[in-house]
Amino acid sequence: MLEVTFAQLQIWVAGFFWPFVRLTSFMLTSPILGHSAIPNPLKLAIGGVLAIVIGPILPPMPDVPIYSWAGFGIIVEQILIGASIGLIMQVTFAVVQAAGEFIGLQMGLAFATFFSPDSGANTMILSRILHVFAMMMFLALNGHLMMLELLAFSFQELPIGVVGLNFGAFEMLARFGSVVFLSGILLALPVFGALLIINLTLGILNRSAPQLTVFSIGFPMSLTMGLFLLMTLTTNLGSYLQRLFANSLGFVSEFIQALAPLPQ
Repeated sequence: MLEVTFAQLQIWVAGFFWPFVRLTSFMLTSPILGHSAIPNPLKLAIGGVLAIVIGPILPPMPDVPIYSWAGFGIIVEQILIGASIGLIMQVTFAVVQAAGEFIGLQMGLAFATFFSPDSGANTMILSRILHVFAMMMFLALNGHLMMLELLAFSFQELPIGVVGLNFGAFEMLARFGSVVFLSGILLALPVFGALLIINLTLGILNRSAPQLTVFSIGFPMSLTMGLFLLMTLTTNLGSYLQRLFANSLGFVSEFIQALAPLPQ
């Protein structure tokens, strides 16, 4: 007769539960797997399947009861690690949304907004289109598989039960937020700069010839030229997104290594 002791059962549960917490925290904060269109039970199911799949390759689990203060501390650490990695990918996709905001404002599409259920706020239609394009490009480049590989790597670099984290790495994460403005402006600059020149030209014409009103001529011209420039921009958008995703995945690897405790 097969007998299972409480100690064995506790080891099995801990070997599943703690990786499950880190994976689920990542999925709830990541831009694709954490999308509001995916039901929460399905997210939990995917996290459970991933925890079972990568469980055999994980380092030995600490001999710490789950229902203890030490176990609670380990749970908090796993949430911080998983949520931080998901936040990095959220910042990456926010670059594309910021570029859409900049271009839409310059084109005169600030009024073309709708309620986005995943962000809980009004979003410009152009920003939403570029965001969907970026998500499809991320999936086409197998970015989701690379992220799962980095998550599996995080268990080797940051084993469960590691004594303390290097919280100085979170300063790197805060500084990484600047990529939203830097890369977003670089992406929108070809369209943004051309439309700015057009608007300045129309402003000069309006001063020299008041009958050429900005509302009757400027808005249609800005919108038409903006759409034409967007068609030109999308021809090179794929290569730009590929470099953006590569840089972000590289930063995830650096962040995981930076979170490792400093040698005593």
